[in-house]
Amino acid sequence: MKKFKLSVLDLAPVKQNKTIHDTFNDSLELARTVEDLDYKRFWLAEHHNMASIASSATSVLIGFIANGTKKIRVGSGGIMLPNHSSLVIAEQFGTLESLFPHRIDLGVGRAPGTDGLTAKALGRNPQNINQHFPNQIQELQRYFSTENSESLVRAIPGEGCDIPIYILGSSTDSAWLAAEMGLPYAFAGHFAPDMMEAAFEIYRQNYQPSEKFPTPYIIACVNGIAAETDAEAKKLSTTLYQAFLNIIRSDRKPYSPPVEDIEKVWNYMEKSHVLRMLRYSFVGGPEKIKNEMQQFQALFGVDEMMITSHIYEQKARLKSYEIFSEVVKEIF
Repeated sequence: MKKFKLSVLDLAPVKQNKTIHDTFNDSLELARTVEDLDYKRFWLAEHHNMASIASSATSVLIGFIANGTKKIRVGSGGIMLPNHSSLVIAEQFGTLESLFPHRIDLGVGRAPGTDGLTAKALGRNPQNINQHFPNQIQELQRYFSTENSESLVRAIPGEGCDIPIYILGSSTDSAWLAAEMGLPYAFAGHFAPDMMEAAFEIYRQNYQPSEKFPTPYIIACVNGIAAETDAEAKKLSTTLYQAFLNIIRSDRKPYSPPVEDIEKVWNYMEKSHVLRMLRYSFVGGPEKIKNEMQQFQALFGVDEMMITSHIYEQKARLKSYEIFSEVVKEIF
């Protein structure tokens, strides 16, 4: 079995009866915990107009996390590039890399990270996103290059910074693009599992080696809820189920605490929809988690598993990531 690294995707989850200040402090505590557990990277995702997610100013939050840690790589999973000017992102991440050398990642995606009305407020032009997104990545690469020093438009900070760019995707479109550009690829299996297998196959078969990335590199983001027992993990997972149920119902309220019986919360159609979206979720005690991770890796052979964990209680969330670390050490 191919060895893989563990990483974290954090959505800066806002919980009922907690402040956003609490959320940010919880994220920092999590980053410090997984750093001590030798997780490879800690990414934050750009979302907007969601009362349950506080990572809208993603670059600012990356700086907060990087400043409070020492060695773990910190980055975006991702920056939704069509929401921004390429120059502004180059300057922001150039600033971060200058402050925290050799620790900053730039993951980019083309989705809005929000609803249609908010996307419009962000200034997106849906008519040219698919065409413009690859051009924006090339613009970023140019701004980060030393060759751009002769250009009339320069990213300072940013120019000459060694900031790896990762392409994010939830369908096969970005797999083709990442393969063509010779860039690492991260797939959002934690909410869009249907095309993951096809996307990985497309990416590997069509990969064009680049100077920085001579071989394909795949990150799979999955949901992970580990506890001492299967029963405890199952109860903790009801926060995750409620969060996705809220998405289906267009209810953006903060995350809810776990419930004793999730069957009383959703109907059959809602349950079916949520469970399909959450197909790649590892929920259970150590032995169950171990078996599921081994099966997943035997099928996909990824380079990293990036775990996102919708757990209401902070202590239980920290414990979950500790169990995942212990399980991977047992596997290898």
